[in-house]
Amino acid sequence: QVQLVESGGGLVQPGGSLRRSCAASGFTFNNYFMNWVRQAPGKGLEWVSDINFGGDRTTYEDSVKGRLTISRDNTKNTLYLQMHSPTPENTAKYFCSSRSYDYWDQGTQVTVSS
Repeated sequence: QVQLVESGGGLVQPGGSLRRSCAASGFTFNNYFMNWVRQAPGKGLEWVSDINFGGDRTTYEDSVKGRLTISRDNTKNTLYLQMHSPTPENTAKYFCSSRSYDYWDQGTQVTVSS
């Protein structure tokens, strides 16, 4: 049974930091590129970032460059999203998924507010 289980969302102050984790099971994690996707209030789903099998190649949506870092630990079957100095514009529900969108977690709300 495929599972993606997230942790680490919640409230973060502007200029703070937050790390989200997404633990995978039920599929061969290191055979998949992985994504982070988000949905801001009142908006559609937006691809944010992806990472290749080995974690040495990443891409980002332009507006999040420098504020988000995607990484993975294949020994732990876990995907990470580190937020650096977020702004209220980064408030959204964040999802991890496989690159082809076959597998998703249930998403976690991240709210950037003072």
